[in-house]
Amino acid sequence: MIRLDKFLCETVGVTRTQATRLLKEKRVTVSGDIVKSGALKIAEDADVEFDGAPLRLSGPRYIMMNKPEGYVCSHEDGHNPTVFILLDEVGADKLHIAGRLDCDTTGLLLLTDDGQWSHRVTSPKHKCDKVYRVVLDDPISEETADVFSEGLLLRGEKTDTLPAQLEQVSEKEALLTIHEGKYHQVKRMFAAVGNKVVGLHRESVGELVLDEALAPGEYRQLTPQEIALFQPKK
Repeated sequence: MIRLDKFLCETVGVTRTQATRLLKEKRVTVSGDIVKSGALKIAEDADVEFDGAPLRLSGPRYIMMNKPEGYVCSHEDGHNPTVFILLDEVGADKLHIAGRLDCDTTGLLLLTDDGQWSHRVTSPKHKCDKVYRVVLDDPISEETADVFSEGLLLRGEKTDTLPAQLEQVSEKEALLTIHEGKYHQVKRMFAAVGNKVVGLHRESVGELVLDEALAPGEYRQLTPQEIALFQPKK
């Protein structure tokens, strides 16, 4: 059994708040009857319709979360809470993260149980762009953009980073687009030019942009169109 509002989140691709609104607008029926309470428990194969269209729970899951600061991207951690405790999902232990974020990094986080899909998100072969909003401890030097665009060798690495694009927003803030995912890459890149990252927020992965309606810690299911962004083109 599953709550009706959770069922709507997973099948329609809305937040819990949006699901509540849809129910109040009398747009959801169960076995032909209008239902306005999201707390109603239904079977996963129940006869549910939204605006007259049948809804079914099937296939793998794809989730977008606005990761808050202070949560780690693992199922277990002895010191910090994990992002998985933020999920009100059946079988959350079967989900994994497609592109982890550090404990103090916020923003777009993708979770799924589709291994091939997550591979296309994270594999260096696919060179999936990732855009970060970065806040620095010191003013950004004039040569930083040129250094990043040429690629640089980070400590402990054998190859240079791929060329990255830096768009300065203010004296100490910028948008950085990288095309790979080396360990702590953004922080290490700025450290290599003598600066320190004090705030880091991932805004997008490929063409998928973080939903502005999601508050820190909130999540929703991806829409079919969003899922398709990381699937082979037909």
